Amino acid sequence: MPTVDPRSGFCLETKTFHSLRPPTSLPPESLPISAAAFSFSLLPYPLPSNPAFIDAATGASISFPELISQTRSLAAALAGGGLVYPGDVAFVVAPSRLDIPVLYLALLSLGVVVSPINPASTASEIAHQIRISNPSVAFATAAAASKIPSHVKTIILDSPFFRSLLSDPSPPSPPSPEIQQSHAAAILYSSGTTGRVKGVVLTHRNFISLTAGGHAGRERLLQAAEEAGEPMAPGAGLFTIPLFHVYGFFMLLRAVAVGETTVLMERFEFGAMLSAVEKYRVTFMPAAPPLVVAMAKSSEVIGRDLSSLQIIGVGGAPLGRELAELFRARFPQVEIVQGYGLTESAGGVAATMGPEESRVYGSAGRISSDLEAKIVDPSSGEALGPGQRGELWIRGPIIMKGYVGDDEATKSTLDSEGWLKTGDLCYFDDDGFLFIVDRLKELIKYKAYQVPPAELEHILQSHPEIADAAVIPYPDEEAGQIPMAFIVRKPNSIVTDKQVMDFTAEQVAPYKKIRRVAFVSLIPKSAAGKILRRELMNYATSIPASKL
Repeated sequence: MPTVDPRSGFCLETKTFHSLRPPTSLPPESLPISAAAFSFSLLPYPLPSNPAFIDAATGASISFPELISQTRSLAAALAGGGLVYPGDVAFVVAPSRLDIPVLYLALLSLGVVVSPINPASTASEIAHQIRISNPSVAFATAAAASKIPSHVKTIILDSPFFRSLLSDPSPPSPPSPEIQQSHAAAILYSSGTTGRVKGVVLTHRNFISLTAGGHAGRERLLQAAEEAGEPMAPGAGLFTIPLFHVYGFFMLLRAVAVGETTVLMERFEFGAMLSAVEKYRVTFMPAAPPLVVAMAKSSEVIGRDLSSLQIIGVGGAPLGRELAELFRARFPQVEIVQGYGLTESAGGVAATMGPEESRVYGSAGRISSDLEAKIVDPSSGEALGPGQRGELWIRGPIIMKGYVGDDEATKSTLDSEGWLKTGDLCYFDDDGFLFIVDRLKELIKYKAYQVPPAELEHILQSHPEIADAAVIPYPDEEAGQIPMAFIVRKPNSIVTDKQVMDFTAEQVAPYKKIRRVAFVSLIPKSAAGKILRRELMNYATSIPASKL
């Protein structure tokens, strides 16, 4: 019988890391149930009296009884009117509005595949995504509808017709199609920062696994608080990450399952976010690293009552020690939960749990329940042990079905044994904590050395006069590539390129030094806060050196 090290989770015989978290109780795979039905099944009864969803800008809200009745009404109307059928793909082009959770839950309960995209996408981007997912119907706001090709039947979300579907006073019972957990639940789009955008097929089982894990974790926290004589009040989460993103999608299902209030922002704006935390006494907020940087450094925070905030969940990129300590100095009551996931893993792979784990700086935490992981040497294919760097491979019930209509990409990412090759250079330490070094494809190749941009970005973000920073490879005849930094100065800062280069050079090995600097007003980022390095690389190589 192979033995697993209880400290690191590593099995020497199989060269596999195992989760150190308690296993999650999941329904049998053969049980027909949708991700929506599973979330509703975990809701406490009597139903929570706190609102289910609140619109941050208007204060309009929807209660848990209304959420259930509107979901049933919409599902019955869509199926009864022949607007959707099980197995159809529904394209959704909308910001995070109050009716979006209802729409997602209704479609999932009918076995319709939900395929949401960023409403800021251009008409050509939308046309490409429609070619990928081949939807039979689209749901869009009036502002976005004109970008959808005319051959796709489109239902306008802000129309009297759609509103009438939500509020039938006596809707017929919605149909209950037999939805297998292996059926597709969503097609979400990978960020496309390293190539053409792809449609990731995620199943009901993927989301059920994540929801069950989130619910179990919440129950353990409640029990611990009860035993400590400090019962927890219902929390309120503010979603700064959009619902069309994988993180927003699965967090929505989790929020329903645990009966928490979720505050939605149609459009992110820093000052409006701070106001929402104050007004709705927000306790939890998922965020991308740039938001943590802004909260740690911005003068807009001064004078705000953010005392309700208890937890900030950070994904997208690991936080360095300097930034985490800078944030803690300003918000000592807030626990930083670091996490890591991909669209291809339904959003969840690893996270820290509790204040002690969150102080393992730079780590994405320990891998989630029911997961296995390998660290694989990219050149030899050999599986490595603790402390050794290689590509992270993961396997478990949250791994995607594949890329829709792209067998070649699926085969190159998922092997025959179900291992997902993440493309991320990582390592585990002796305590089973996962550290993300960088994207394998984004490593800067300086002479014979590999330089991770994220490491340099952490250092730059700790500079008191730098508001934001990004590092890219810049072509160089002698070295192959050199690290180049794009810098956003803080207001009134006059920091120079030499000061930037000297500041970094003091803290890194000579081969990692930044050798070129450009000052910009904004770092381009995806909706999830990931740096769009390809845009910066194109910009850097298209502008004459004298203009940089």
